[in-house]
Amino acid sequence: MSGTDLCLLFDSDGTLVDSEILLAEVMGELLPEFGLPFSARQYMDEFRGVRFQTIVNELEARFKPLTPDRFDQLEADMRARMETRMRAELEPIKGMPAALDALAHHPKAVVSNGPERKIRCALESTGLEHHFAGRLFSAYTLNVWKPDPELYLKAAAAMGYPPEACVVIDDAAVGVQAGLDAGMQVIHLNHFPDEETTPEGATEIHHAEELPGVVAGLRQPLSV
Repeated sequence: MSGTDLCLLFDSDGTLVDSEILLAEVMGELLPEFGLPFSARQYMDEFRGVRFQTIVNELEARFKPLTPDRFDQLEADMRARMETRMRAELEPIKGMPAALDALAHHPKAVVSNGPERKIRCALESTGLEHHFAGRLFSAYTLNVWKPDPELYLKAAAAMGYPPEACVVIDDAAVGVQAGLDAGMQVIHLNHFPDEETTPEGATEIHHAEELPGVVAGLRQPLSV
């Protein structure tokens, strides 16, 4: 069995595309407008990869709750501002386009806690969409969010692969844990090795350029 039998499941924000600083800045601008003190640094330190509603719920518990209509307006404003920033400024993670080219023979999908429209916008804005051919799995569509492993398990099933034949590539702790709990091999693209520890069982890399070599060295399942 060759490496082509491994199915690669990529996170989007911070893994394929360098969107997290844009998201942090948008949330740092917008949340205080709705009475929820927040900063871009706080997102990067405390909430990377976490579902937007979970972040808002935590801030509501610390400060004050929003009425349902205010939450809906907040989320709509955040999505609109984020899409504008992404289409104007978004770049792929350094080295990721070449890594995806090198991994062209592997089946691939994007598995993200973000809405499908945001995933599509990210791939279109960075020219990466052809690598995935519409194989996008959004937590908002499947109604399950990382760190729940069910998101990755549902994506694997839809791709026609068992967990042991899948490799999760994710930069955020919630995604790495979801992949491990799903029984998949996990590659942690750790952008902050001085601040974040890769969990036992995951393979740590620091640059996308390392990805093809690491995938080539992963164990192959007995059967698919």
